[in-house]
Amino acid sequence: MNTAIWLLFVQALLGAFDTLYYHEFKLRLPHGHGTKTELRLHASRDFAYGIIIGTLGFFTWNGWLAWVLCALLLAEICITIWDFIEEDRIRKLPPGERAMHAIMGIVYGAFLAYLVPEVWRWSEEPTGFGGAYHGFPAWVLSGLAIGVFLSGVRDLAASVRKAAA
Repeated sequence: MNTAIWLLFVQALLGAFDTLYYHEFKLRLPHGHGTKTELRLHASRDFAYGIIIGTLGFFTWNGWLAWVLCALLLAEICITIWDFIEEDRIRKLPPGERAMHAIMGIVYGAFLAYLVPEVWRWSEEPTGFGGAYHGFPAWVLSGLAIGVFLSGVRDLAASVRKAAA
């Protein structure tokens, strides 16, 4: 599980950079034209990521909760694919952002490759959240979880403003 946590740590840092640099600074997506759906997708994904990165450093999802985590991971993947399609539909991605998304996809795939066997083991445990402590990356992930949640709130609010306009 340690490898999965470190890969999630890298993924979260890459996601933070992608959001802060490309979405906020360079492209100013909350203020862009035609970005309502993309912002809602980002918000949905941010809320899923907030749960994932906020819990895995400290907890295991045991019993049927393992399947809830799997559903959350699958939903995140579907949202990301939809987001890629939406981005291509409404704007031309800068080459750096496209490359960032490719790198993030590779890291996320590696994370899942290490996480899935753990989740399978958790599914055989009695249902409930178990304790797990992964040290430094767990604390950083907790901070990033708060940030990604707040980013989701911001994107959702911006999409609601766009819908009302």
